[in-house]
Amino acid sequence: MDFITDPFFYVVAIPAVLIAGVSKSGFGGGLGVVAVPLMALAVSPQVAAAVMLPILCLMDIANVWAYRTRWDRRNMMILVPAALAGILVGVLTFSYLSVAAVKLIIALIAIIFTLDHWLRGKKAGDTPKPAAVGKGTVLGGLAGFTSFVAHAGGPPVSVFLLPQRMDKSIFVGTTVMFFIVVNYVKLIPYWFLGQFSAANLGTAAVLIPVAIFGTWLGLWAHDKVNVTWFYRVCYTLLFVTGVKLLWDAVALFAAGQSTAL
Repeated sequence: MDFITDPFFYVVAIPAVLIAGVSKSGFGGGLGVVAVPLMALAVSPQVAAAVMLPILCLMDIANVWAYRTRWDRRNMMILVPAALAGILVGVLTFSYLSVAAVKLIIALIAIIFTLDHWLRGKKAGDTPKPAAVGKGTVLGGLAGFTSFVAHAGGPPVSVFLLPQRMDKSIFVGTTVMFFIVVNYVKLIPYWFLGQFSAANLGTAAVLIPVAIFGTWLGLWAHDKVNVTWFYRVCYTLLFVTGVKLLWDAVALFAAGQSTAL
């Protein structure tokens, strides 16, 4: 079986998959955005995204069963059609995205999302906001695009769902149902774009035990673990990773290495 043999890749990939699993199954998946940036410290963002997709699809199966009766249908009706359009935009622009451009996109998502979280904080007294169609369409489309490019659709979805102040389990369940649709749709263009090489699929298979453990840990932690410190550590890691990728992207652009793959 072919797979990536660089030891440093697994130094960053194992915690990346573990965090993604715990976040998706326990806390709504927003911090799954950390997986591709972390892996992209060792391989190209395109390879990192291709390795992660089969892993995410496996996680989705377990999560859908766990949250099968706890999700919001109105939000799904708003978000999913927009996300499919966003995926289509990602497919059409794929050949124009360079390594530098993809790193820059991921870096900005990571940095802006983290700064927004830190600067705004949690306002417990906020009145729940309705699921507005216009806002949901824009954020759903952005989620589809960023999910296709780097499996970074969690932040836009969270920006839409969190102000609604829904029950924690309904929030997580809605993100679970949203991403099983998005991730399985992405399998088709990823296949036709040649992203599933033997090495990428083999590497995904090697990381499956970590994915299973992370998913189980997230389900267990959903009602048991104080999420405050979990998020503090992960947001800090996400910010540092974003800064590193931003530095890499600027260096590549400065060196003139920004042509499409």
